[in-house]
Amino acid sequence: MDTAPNKGRVDTVVLIHGLWMTPRSWENWARRYAARGFRVLAPAWPGMDGEVEALRDDPSPIAGLTMDRVIDHYAAIIRDLPSPPIVIGHSFGGLFTQVLLDRGLGAVGVGVDSAPIKGLVRLPVSTLRAAYPVLHNPANRHRAVPITAEEFRYTFGNTMSAEDSDQAWQRYAVPAAGHVLFEGAFADLSVDSAASVDNGNNDRVPLLLIAGGEDHVVPATVVRSNAGLYQKSRAVTAYHEFPGRSHFTVGEPGWEQVADFALDWAVEMANTRSPAVVGEPPHW
Repeated sequence: MDTAPNKGRVDTVVLIHGLWMTPRSWENWARRYAARGFRVLAPAWPGMDGEVEALRDDPSPIAGLTMDRVIDHYAAIIRDLPSPPIVIGHSFGGLFTQVLLDRGLGAVGVGVDSAPIKGLVRLPVSTLRAAYPVLHNPANRHRAVPITAEEFRYTFGNTMSAEDSDQAWQRYAVPAAGHVLFEGAFADLSVDSAASVDNGNNDRVPLLLIAGGEDHVVPATVVRSNAGLYQKSRAVTAYHEFPGRSHFTVGEPGWEQVADFALDWAVEMANTRSPAVVGEPPHW
């Protein structure tokens, strides 16, 4: 790891967790980035500030969450910072990162195994299978839906041993906000979907989309197609795939390679290509 102090123009990283997760999923990345001299913020989705164990015992704060509420929550946090940060999101956090960048927030953004923005009509079978615990029952739209250890092995831990996957499930998994998953899955059927962005926005700051080659939830084909939706824009959009990695790339062995690539790319883009940093910054 490069432990040299950060000497770039951006000194803050905001980490946004995904569905079935909490900020605890970023614990390794947060320590690694802090060791490089960054101020690291990993705020929870609204109402999810408690520990994993407490949210399992009482998931009621999760049940009422919507995409708009979560995105607005992070928008307020970012606007309150003294300068635009690097924004890195995992899974649905990656989708939220894309929306936030489209709103003119942040210095640069990275989506890790990002759920797609509105515009992808077809989802792969593996994605539908991963979402089945929630989507099979319409009543789950208004519930917090837990994931079993077996379901976690398919959804997050498919490149890990059963023992390691079960340990990750025990440490990190919480019930999912059903409404958020329904909104994401059916974004293309909604005129005013919260997953919408202006994919022709030329003023957006640089965006990197990272995919895992063995991801069951958001396969590399989906992440690549998501990146392709920005082809009308002159803003920087990059795609990078890590072969052999699952949806739990933020925590499975070898996470350091992904974390370092994401940060190194973000710092380079922030220092050289971000209109919020090297150009005339947007209203803040």
